[in-house]
Amino acid sequence: MHLRNKSAIGVLGILPLLAMMSFSWAQSQPEAQTAQTQKVQATPLPSDVDPADPALPVWARPAAPPHSPAANKPDTSSTPAGSKPGDLPPDLRPEVGPLGEVTKGDKGQFVYRTRVDEVTLQATVIDGKRRLVTDLGRGDFTVYEDGQVQQITSFRREDIPVSIGILVDNSGSMRTKRNAVTRAVVNLVKASNPNDEVFVVNFNDEPYLDQDFTNSIRLMQEALDRVDTRGGTALYDAVYASSDHLSKAAKKEKKVLLVVTDGEDNESRMSLEQAIRAVQDENGPTIYTIGILGDEGHQRRAKRALESLSVQTGGVAFFPRNLDEVDEISKEVARDIRNQYTITYKPTNPRSAGGYRTVRVIAHAPGYRDLQVRTRSGYFANDQSTAAKNR
Repeated sequence: MHLRNKSAIGVLGILPLLAMMSFSWAQSQPEAQTAQTQKVQATPLPSDVDPADPALPVWARPAAPPHSPAANKPDTSSTPAGSKPGDLPPDLRPEVGPLGEVTKGDKGQFVYRTRVDEVTLQATVIDGKRRLVTDLGRGDFTVYEDGQVQQITSFRREDIPVSIGILVDNSGSMRTKRNAVTRAVVNLVKASNPNDEVFVVNFNDEPYLDQDFTNSIRLMQEALDRVDTRGGTALYDAVYASSDHLSKAAKKEKKVLLVVTDGEDNESRMSLEQAIRAVQDENGPTIYTIGILGDEGHQRRAKRALESLSVQTGGVAFFPRNLDEVDEISKEVARDIRNQYTITYKPTNPRSAGGYRTVRVIAHAPGYRDLQVRTRSGYFANDQSTAAKNR
C-alpha cells in the first residue's frame, strides 16, 4: 500500500497470521509528530515539589549527577521481595502508551497515570420515546459484569472533550455522495465540544490518514475535500488502523470513531471479527456508523457489519433513506457524544484473571419508564486490543 505523500507515520502489525501486512497512512501534520515526541520526554517537577522528599516515588526523582556516588547506587528503599534493586514497585512500573507517562494535564497540573484495576464505561440513556435522558444520578444505575453486580466507584455526567476519528469511504461508489458527507461531518464537528481533537481517514482499497489530530475546521475540511473516489472498500482495515492510531496518539480519555460508508467491505485483509476484537479493550472507542446503503438486498451483509461494530462498542448504526438525512444524523451523533454518563467500577473478578467479560448496565429512576442504556457489551480483561499490542 502506498502513502499519499510518501511519508509514513508508522507500520501496523496485525496478528501473527497477518504479520507481513501493514497499513499505509499519509501524514499531513508534521507538528503532530513533534507533539508525540515531546510527550514521552521527561516532564520537570512542579516548583512546589521537593525533589528530596522521601515520599516522592522513585520514578519522579531527578537523576543524580553522573559522577556522584548516588549515580551508581541503586535505590533499594522500596524494592519488593523478588525484584532486582532499582526496579519500580509493580504498581508504579510504567506501561507503554498513556499509562505510566509523566505528563502535564489540561490545566498544567502534574499527572502520573498508573494502571488501576478499574473499568470505565461511557453510557448513553434514552427513554421509551428514544429521547436522551441526562439527569440521572449514580444510584439510578446498576452495573453487571458476567452477571454479577459491581460497585460503582466513580460517576459523572459532563461534556468532556473527546478524541474522534472520522472514517469516510472514498471508494468509487461514493463519488456523488462526498459533498453531502463532507458537509455533514463538518457540521458534526461544529456541534461538538470545541476542545475535541479530530483526525480524518479516507479509505478505499487502503486507509489513508489525511489529517492527524486537530481542532481546526479548516484543516478537517481540506482533508475531507481530498476526494479520490476509486477502488473498493477496505472498511475493516480502516477501523483497525484508526483504532490503533487512537490507542497510540489520542490525548483524551474518551474516544470515538465515526464511520461513513455506502457499501459492503470487499477489500480488507482482516475480517469483521478481527476489527471488532481490535476495539474491545477497556478503553476502546465507541463506534457510530452511517450506512448510505439504499434498498438493495445485497447490502444486508454491510448493514449487519455496521450494526455489529456499533452495538458491540455502545454506539449507534444509522441508515439514512437519502443524503438529506445524513446531516441531521451527524448532529444527532454530536448530541449523543456530549450527553453521556461516565461510569467507573472495580471488577469483583480482578482484571489479572484475564478473559472476556460481558458488561450490562441498567437504569431505573422515578418518573421514567423503559429506560435503555447503551454501552459497550464487554471487554478483554488484563489485555490490550490487538492494535495496542503493536505499539
